[in-house]
Amino acid sequence: MWSKGIDMAADDLARGLLSGSRGMSAAEFDDAVLRAASGFAAAGVGQGDCVAILMRNDFPFLVASLAAVRLGAYAVPLNWHFAPDEIAYVLADCRPKVLVAHTDLLGPLDRAVLAGMTVLGVAVPAEVRAAYAPAASQAATASHQVADWQDWLRRQLPYSGPAMPPTQSMIYTSGTTGRPKGVRRLPPTPEQQKGIDEARRMVNGLDPGVRALMPGPLYHSAPNSFALRAVRVADCLVLMPRFDAEQCLALIERHRITTTFMVPTMFVRLMKLPEATRRRYDVSSLRYVIHAGAPCPPDIKRAMIAWWGPIISEYYGATEIGAVTIISSPEWLQKPGSVGRATPGATLSIQDEAGRELPPNTVGEVFARLSCYPDFTYHNQPEKRAEVGRGDLVTCGDMGYLDTDGYLFLCDRKRDMVISGGVNIYPAEIESVAVTMPGVKDCAVFGVPDAEMGEALLAVVEPVPGAALTPEAIRAFLRERLAGYKVPREIEIRTGLPREDSGKIFKRRLRDPYWAKAGRRI
Repeated sequence: MWSKGIDMAADDLARGLLSGSRGMSAAEFDDAVLRAASGFAAAGVGQGDCVAILMRNDFPFLVASLAAVRLGAYAVPLNWHFAPDEIAYVLADCRPKVLVAHTDLLGPLDRAVLAGMTVLGVAVPAEVRAAYAPAASQAATASHQVADWQDWLRRQLPYSGPAMPPTQSMIYTSGTTGRPKGVRRLPPTPEQQKGIDEARRMVNGLDPGVRALMPGPLYHSAPNSFALRAVRVADCLVLMPRFDAEQCLALIERHRITTTFMVPTMFVRLMKLPEATRRRYDVSSLRYVIHAGAPCPPDIKRAMIAWWGPIISEYYGATEIGAVTIISSPEWLQKPGSVGRATPGATLSIQDEAGRELPPNTVGEVFARLSCYPDFTYHNQPEKRAEVGRGDLVTCGDMGYLDTDGYLFLCDRKRDMVISGGVNIYPAEIESVAVTMPGVKDCAVFGVPDAEMGEALLAVVEPVPGAALTPEAIRAFLRERLAGYKVPREIEIRTGLPREDSGKIFKRRLRDPYWAKAGRRI
């Protein structure tokens, strides 16, 4: 089923998947999806059930996702950077019938977490092992019965049952309460599905026959959506196990990539390469590059357009609302800083606290919807869904304005979220853990400007009188309980933090001086 691990040139695979030196033809991929669907069905997966995926970028990630869709089930990608307790929470919340995971990622999980589900272990491929140097599978995996993915797949007969109404991946996105929430969308009608396919084709530039590159992690919403369409329509989809700037250029040249999705941090790292290195690679095959996920520094975007040409588009959206704006390079050069105008079928509304629509050039909270997207709920947390809705519109907590031409400009975030390297991080989660540390009286976590990541985490910790705290000890305490990317890079210990009349830390007074120097607010 798997192609042999030989070095594959760009023309060695007429259509299919590439990763490192491995390739999988379209026919092999389609066969694997049908076999996985048959095996999932035998494991009890049916319409509305969940199949969890705990993997880095790898072929079985996409196979398992589309096999779940075939059955009308939800693929649930798990952020493998999560700490074991965080993974356990998501698994307990979505209660998957099947878990597909890289074997080394199963090791730290408690046996009880895996009870009641079929667990399929995927051997870590060489390119992923080289990128992350994952540890060998720990003994803990032996305490739970784990079937080998490839052996299990070979034993299945191709699925011959009916295709159920398609689902979208149920992505877990954090909230201000700190607990991840699964965005569970209703299955679309056939007419809505046509609209979704057209919207994704237009925004992501994924027309039939493109050669696509995916440098971002598949557990994130935008890369997940991009890759799941690309694997259906592209001549070739190349997966990067981990983003590396020079390797990215080499892959574009070697595989004649025409289309890719990126986040601004990737642009920053590409521009940090020596000019001689950048000139070494031929990127003239590129026809369309889409980016999103975080604000892009204007000087970086101008430099990327000058280098790659006016082929870079940007959109604004979220897991909950899809891509609701888009802006091309020529438009952006005329409207620098904008994230674009409404996409076809999208509604944008700038509202004040009372829900009144505001006139052009007036800052308010951004509400939006995409007409082809069926409604969603937060899995097991419908009350949280109600908090973000206003009529049939939804907000992600961003503040902005529409100019007289209908272009959206983002100014700030109403809710206490940090976007670092395109990853949403909610300080409330970090603060709730930090205050459980002995000697910590209170804590404020917020984002500060970072040239590469957009924002970096800073924690200001107020100690209990007489307590001897150090940044190193606080960081170690957090690292044991949270994913590494949630541990603040900088930790300051201060007394007498500014507080509101309610006693709550006046976080904006702590945050604003850092941003005043940067000349931006997000």
